[in-house]
Amino acid sequence: MMVFEATRSVVSDDLDDLMHVNNVRYVQWVQDIAKSHWEASTTPLQQQENIWVLLSHHIDYKSAAKLHDEIHLKTYVTRSEGVSSTRIVEMYHKNSDKLIVKSETTWCLLDATSKKPKRISPEIAKVFR
Repeated sequence: MMVFEATRSVVSDDLDDLMHVNNVRYVQWVQDIAKSHWEASTTPLQQQENIWVLLSHHIDYKSAAKLHDEIHLKTYVTRSEGVSSTRIVEMYHKNSDKLIVKSETTWCLLDATSKKPKRISPEIAKVFR
């Protein structure tokens, strides 16, 4: 399984009224790292011909992150079958390696032209194994 990693620094715009990272921001980061993983792992032609849309999203909030915290994000695909793919995203406090958030999302591959579901090709599935 190919793991894709990134690091983020918490800025003031990420915070809610409790001065913790807003839950909506974590959801945005899940989408951002999924897109970054796709773009870093596939060819320009694959990116041009395909679009991913979110089918379902489950997220567990384990701990809070605060201003200036460094967040280590990891993502990997656990399943690619038919037109759908399951992705895990984990976020950790960089200094302590304490889990903050764990997300499981199911994505559907669409043909970029027709916008209809498209079977995940063996070439695309192989990229994320």
